Amino acid sequence: MSCGCSRLEDGKAIVDHVKSKGKEKIKPRVAHQIACECGEMFTMETVITNCPSCGMTYGVTPCSSGDINKVKAAGIQYA
Repeated sequence: MSCGCSRLEDGKAIVDHVKSKGKEKIKPRVAHQIACECGEMFTMETVITNCPSCGMTYGVTPCSSGDINKVKAAGIQYA
């Protein structure tokens, strides 16, 4: 990727990067089904999304949003 954000591996770094670019409301390329650490399943509708059950924040960069393996947890209510 030319933007360099695909090298980000840490959930907090991903969320911080996406928010710094003002892109947190963008829809991912794929509306992934996320299996949260709390056991809840939910659909990731924006590139930064909180689990509706426990509030765990998940993030992915827009350019990597087609790959569920790039979605990373950042912490409870991190966004």
